[in-house]
Amino acid sequence: MKIIKLLELPLLKGITLISILFLTGCATDRKTERKVERLFKNSALLKGHPVGFALSDLDKGKMIYEKDADKYFVPASNTKLFTFYAGLKLLPDSIPSLRYVERGDSLIFWGTGDPSFLQSRLKGDHAFRFLRDSKKQLFFSPGRYTGNFYGQGWSWDDYNDYYQAEITELPIMDNLITITGNKAKVSVSPRLFNDCMVRDSAAFTGTFNAVRDFNENVLHYPGKISLPANFEQQIPYKTGTALTVNLLADTLHRAVGIIHLEMPVSAKTIYNVPSEQVLREMMLPSDNFIAEQLLLVYANQFQSSLNGTEAIKYIQEKYLSGLPDKPRWVDGSGLSRMDLITPRDIITLLKMIDQQINNREKLFSLLPAGGKTGTLKSAYPKTDHPFVYGKTGSLSGVYNQSGYVLTKKGRTLSFSFMNNNFVSPVAELKKEMAKVITSIHENF
Repeated sequence: MKIIKLLELPLLKGITLISILFLTGCATDRKTERKVERLFKNSALLKGHPVGFALSDLDKGKMIYEKDADKYFVPASNTKLFTFYAGLKLLPDSIPSLRYVERGDSLIFWGTGDPSFLQSRLKGDHAFRFLRDSKKQLFFSPGRYTGNFYGQGWSWDDYNDYYQAEITELPIMDNLITITGNKAKVSVSPRLFNDCMVRDSAAFTGTFNAVRDFNENVLHYPGKISLPANFEQQIPYKTGTALTVNLLADTLHRAVGIIHLEMPVSAKTIYNVPSEQVLREMMLPSDNFIAEQLLLVYANQFQSSLNGTEAIKYIQEKYLSGLPDKPRWVDGSGLSRMDLITPRDIITLLKMIDQQINNREKLFSLLPAGGKTGTLKSAYPKTDHPFVYGKTGSLSGVYNQSGYVLTKKGRTLSFSFMNNNFVSPVAELKKEMAKVITSIHENF
């Protein structure tokens, strides 16, 4: 009996110690949860519209607080987190830019959807130089892209706005026309569109602004209004195979023909800009054009046709089947209000992104930083030491932030903060969200 009691005593103490530690941990978690809950209860602004919120410990993988985290919200550009993750899984070191074969004295090439091809900021010219320097006759073969020039659910009346460029298999110069000028002088790039500018003295009042006809590349600009100093406007051009070839020939300073030929499996690949650079350029300024075109580049990795819908289906089945809720994901950029995603899905995705990159310094360099870079630069006070890294998403009545927050106690948390159907000024909502995230940074 004495031996049994002696053996039982350490065991009982061990059990008691484990129980105390467990209960202490639970009490700490509940205390943390109540702190976050109070932040929302004390905010009048966050009570007037649907709000979804999830906060998780990134290292422990444990949810700290949820507020309607299982409800679906329009994500806007938070959708780019999905496009970003797909790029981490599917892209090689550099972006596949062109597929090609050489037959006799001809070089026949196909597009991959590469957004970096002569893109204004990325300035990808490796594939361009390959075409320029070839001694063979050039022929572009269209037809790989099988989708529409707009994504599902896009607002057609935004056709004149820079952020809604059309989707094509061989985009050139962002698929945008850039209009610049001072006083009375107007300049257009690419120069091929110079003759598309139409001076209209009667149709405009107010500020200087050019407007493209919906179905063709005719751009009207006011004749009675002077250009403001350092004027710049970007307008998506109406795409088409003939225009693509003409733009390419004009830029290459050599002839480019059109041929209709199915791309063989053996077609070689020319690569362009480093993939990491393209992903960063999509995320920091929230570039819709890059996001949409990347879906085509992803499709190029597993099939001969280029289709964003098919790319999304492939990505969801192969890489995202473990999400807690099945997202309705229809485009790469989040321009569509048909996209619907839950905050807890985004929390899971943020964990997957962190694991895939496996280097937080690198991860944070690819995302907007609160108070310092990208779309989060003005959302938090200016700083050289950001504590928030993530992605914003905005449409009319929609403003979201999802990403990572570093706390003063040394924790790295992931969060998804989604606001839909609000009518208050977005500037006020941003301040309230910053207040909540800053409080988490300071107190957890």
